[in-house]
Amino acid sequence: MSSLSVAGTRPVLADLVPGALVRDAVLVAGGAVLTGAAAQILIPVPGSPVPMTGQTFAALFVGAALGWKRGALSMALYLAVGAAGFGWFQNGSSGLFGASAGYVVGFVLAGALVGALAGRGGDRTPLRTAGTMVLGNLAIYSVGVPWLMASTGFGLSTALEKGVVPFLVGDALKIAVAAALLPGTWALVSRFSEDKHSRKES
Repeated sequence: MSSLSVAGTRPVLADLVPGALVRDAVLVAGGAVLTGAAAQILIPVPGSPVPMTGQTFAALFVGAALGWKRGALSMALYLAVGAAGFGWFQNGSSGLFGASAGYVVGFVLAGALVGALAGRGGDRTPLRTAGTMVLGNLAIYSVGVPWLMASTGFGLSTALEKGVVPFLVGDALKIAVAAALLPGTWALVSRFSEDKHSRKES
């Protein structure tokens, strides 16, 4: 088990990679890089100051795959490096300002929450994975919407109209992908482990 795993919880996908501290450092950095790359997949949303990007899916996937500590550290690294001036936020931007910056801050909370749920089996079946991802999205919105309101002067209803509603269909599609991908990966891992065990016994 990893040095960053939690006693009494199930392994997450990252725990299957050999090694400990070096593995954790590589995985944390890799999760941040993946999120930065996904942030460059950008679709403007008419009437909203917040575009649709791939980084939300990446942040939730990283949390589920790495577990709560590595997931939160990976998103904190992504946040800190981008805030310091490295252009890997949406559309190559950097700095913690603008209407959508709160969503990036929310990734840290979501990475921890989704990782904690995954560590308790929340990514082992499609239904549980969908529930885990819904809660992760809510964690992101819980920071992103108040930030949007503060940065634009929107009231709550306008912030929800412009900062949540246009993204619900995209969120549903991302959740569907995660609900297929994560349990499917666990099924392959289990099959590989069973085959390996069978070969040892034969």
